[in-house]
Amino acid sequence: MNNVITTLVEIFIFFLCFYLLLRTFQGTRGAGIFKGLIIFLIFAFVGLMYLSEHFELLRVRFILEKLVPAIVLVFIIIFQPELRRLFVKLGQSPLFFSFFKTESESISEVVKAVNRLSKNHIGALIAIEREIGLGTYAEGGVTMDAKVTSELIETIFYPGTPLHDGAVIIQSGRIVAAGCLFPLTDNPDIAKSMGTRHRAGIGITEETDAITIIVSEELGTISVGMRGYLNQNADKNELERLLTELYLKPKKELIKQPDPQTK
Repeated sequence: MNNVITTLVEIFIFFLCFYLLLRTFQGTRGAGIFKGLIIFLIFAFVGLMYLSEHFELLRVRFILEKLVPAIVLVFIIIFQPELRRLFVKLGQSPLFFSFFKTESESISEVVKAVNRLSKNHIGALIAIEREIGLGTYAEGGVTMDAKVTSELIETIFYPGTPLHDGAVIIQSGRIVAAGCLFPLTDNPDIAKSMGTRHRAGIGITEETDAITIIVSEELGTISVGMRGYLNQNADKNELERLLTELYLKPKKELIKQPDPQTK
């Protein structure tokens, strides 16, 4: 009985470790490599270990045991960016709650910046990454890796700056890139009068689960996009509520059909 309990505890510990690592790597370029490596370890390494134990293949077991340090070293080298990201998050607070605090603070900064951009009729497009990574689109823009602040967002979209026509991508409470290009929606129900910024804001939400915030340069209106739809004419309070419910509480998806009159 004790052996069974011990085995279950060990399985749970391994599952928890793999789950946390997968969550850390999710949305990064290393996610596919990590999954492939896990499959290899399960079916190849663990399988060989079992065979060496069952058939008493001492030399095979000896070689496998010597390979463990090498595999760990290769793992650290391959996933150095992802591990660095994990340690930065963990190191921000000994209680591990700073990650959620950072996310909440970034939302407040986005709301503040978008409200000012709206009042000044300055066009903007911001995409907030959720489960599906936006790394491909970030690579096409200008890498920043900066803390989300309202001042920085306003500076990026200020007319005449090199990056003002592109989109900003926010990932895990940080601005990872600016000047990014998104695919335009092909939805025939969208009015032809709708501008490129809004079409791009819808298009990226059709291909990913990202949340987009679009500020109309002509009307100064604020729209929140997700799953191919827009919630338009949002004021400051509505914007903050939507971002909180869609990003910090992702089970809620309260997006309406886009208004064909928006430009």
